[in-house]
Amino acid sequence: MKAARWHGVKDIRVEDIQDPQPGPGDVKVKVAWTGICGSDLHEYLAGPIFVPVDEEHPLSHDKAPITMGHEYCGTVVELGDGVTDLAIGDRVAIEPIFACGTCPACLEGKYNLCDSLGFVGLSGGHGGFAAHSVVPARMVHKMPDDLSMEQGALVEPAAVALHAVRLSKIKAGDKAAVFGAGPIGLLVVEALRVAGASEIHVVEPAEVRRQKALDLGATSVIDPTESDAVDTIRAATGGVNVAFEVTGVPQVLPQCIDATRHEGQVLIVSIWEKEASFQPNTAVLKERQLQGTIAYRNVYPAVMALMTQGYFSADQLVTKRIALDDIVAEGFEALVAEKSHVKILVQAPD
Repeated sequence: MKAARWHGVKDIRVEDIQDPQPGPGDVKVKVAWTGICGSDLHEYLAGPIFVPVDEEHPLSHDKAPITMGHEYCGTVVELGDGVTDLAIGDRVAIEPIFACGTCPACLEGKYNLCDSLGFVGLSGGHGGFAAHSVVPARMVHKMPDDLSMEQGALVEPAAVALHAVRLSKIKAGDKAAVFGAGPIGLLVVEALRVAGASEIHVVEPAEVRRQKALDLGATSVIDPTESDAVDTIRAATGGVNVAFEVTGVPQVLPQCIDATRHEGQVLIVSIWEKEASFQPNTAVLKERQLQGTIAYRNVYPAVMALMTQGYFSADQLVTKRIALDDIVAEGFEALVAEKSHVKILVQAPD
């Protein structure tokens, strides 16, 4: 079967590999759509970050080259021995987290904080940029009948956003800022609406993405190349209760801190390619909190329920659909060159 595989920085190849087969407890899925994630783009431009290169990942037992793609959905086509709660033909979204199940975080149920955390399509496994994927049955979530397959490919990134907002101390009526209106930032805007934020101020240099943020419910949008984002936010709010950092740009982190009120909170959602610095007194003197967040846990059912209510809509977020053969030129390179894109979906080959 065809698969897009990471071999190195700016070296993703569409090549023929063996069709995976399910073992005991596994599910084989005919992939429908897979989204290109910001994490995928980081691996393409500056990896390896999650991709294991010199040693196998302890849970996937794979190392580069690996089949990419972790934002995906499809249809169950084969069940491994012992799988009884799924059926062939089920439409499913994949929760692609590798977790050991035995470390302290896993034993507390916080499997996204696993000491050996990995992701299908980043840390090995049978990723979604392929015709078929095989994953453990625990990673598979049945989709509601009224959700499209395109919506299924958005469950994973929407879960990142909803988990981040749930982890924050935002309360109904609070004010928030979102720095970065890429796919996750825009999904955070929607998750903040679900949480009842009274004001959502979005900082984003790309005009198309600023407009999309307004379409999705942002109170205001700020072009940081035209005005001082922190001054603008503080003038409007006196400082927000919570700011979300969703850019991974080092100079943005201190802006997020400065945009919050006393006892404010910064949620760091990005995966970083390099270090970022800030003056600790900006946190100390106002008793602000910095909180990291990674992936999601126990949130897929809630995401899909919200999707049935109209949140996290593919019609609003998907800006391009491409074939697997075109994933480099029309996918990764397009995301580098054209900041107008929000989410690009890749259709699996037959």
